[in-house]
Amino acid sequence: MTASTVLPDFASSVPALLQRLDASLDRWLPVAETDPQRLHQAIRYACRGGKRLRALLVYASGEALGVPLAKLDAPACAVELIHAYSLVHDDLPGMDNDDLRRGQPTVHVAYDVATAILVGDALQTQAFGLLTDPANHLDARQQVAMISSLAHASGSLGMVGGQAVDMESEGASLSLEQLESLHARKTGALIRVSCELAAIAGETATPVAQALARFGSCLGLAFQIQDDVLDQTADTATLGKTAGKDQAQQKSTFPSLLGLDTARQRAADLFDQAREIALEISDQPAPLLWLADFIQKRNH
Repeated sequence: MTASTVLPDFASSVPALLQRLDASLDRWLPVAETDPQRLHQAIRYACRGGKRLRALLVYASGEALGVPLAKLDAPACAVELIHAYSLVHDDLPGMDNDDLRRGQPTVHVAYDVATAILVGDALQTQAFGLLTDPANHLDARQQVAMISSLAHASGSLGMVGGQAVDMESEGASLSLEQLESLHARKTGALIRVSCELAAIAGETATPVAQALARFGSCLGLAFQIQDDVLDQTADTATLGKTAGKDQAQQKSTFPSLLGLDTARQRAADLFDQAREIALEISDQPAPLLWLADFIQKRNH
């Protein structure tokens, strides 16, 4: 299966899924006029725009497994809020110190540093809170399992730990194994858990759930390699964030270790591997195959 594969069925449903996601986020987030208004306005600002890839991965995985959409809304929103919080904090002066995100001023620039810290704190707690909402169509066992999986993926053994290692590694030369381990946590953990949350929603058999997790792992690493390539080859206007940050901060990247062409080929191989796994997961793999194609073709 190649990146040019046309999978119109899921593609045609994506706009409606994104509208559904936005409506769900709007329902679960406090309205902007809620006191304190400045904080709630900043929270909503932080959630605007973006590709929504992790939320789409929840929906795509769920659709491949035959899970009702009503059971996917909460996990899709939860993973999107964790991702939004991570971007707000990553952009802070004490972290990556960036002024641009999704083509707009970052939260600490548009508001202030203290507000940005509080926005991240609020988004993280809101993500776990909405998973306990009785209106999310999930039973108590599923809610607890989702909270546990998302906490592991986003905490010190997952995304936050990966960010810590990434900061500690500035100016250092990492091996390929170390770099893959770093990004399996910093980027890959949240992509993998998007698949895991859908499996929990569908009460999926263990072998299928494990295959879906492998799909997420391949996609996560491919995504990060592709991100490293884009940071080196695309411009700021296309990326919607500052280009060339990795080199400026003297970070080890896949192109710096492998060379640009080999890094591109490694990403392509991982996308193909993800597609092969998708065919094992379901007799309706089109959503997963479409998402792999969509991510591989992205330019930002």
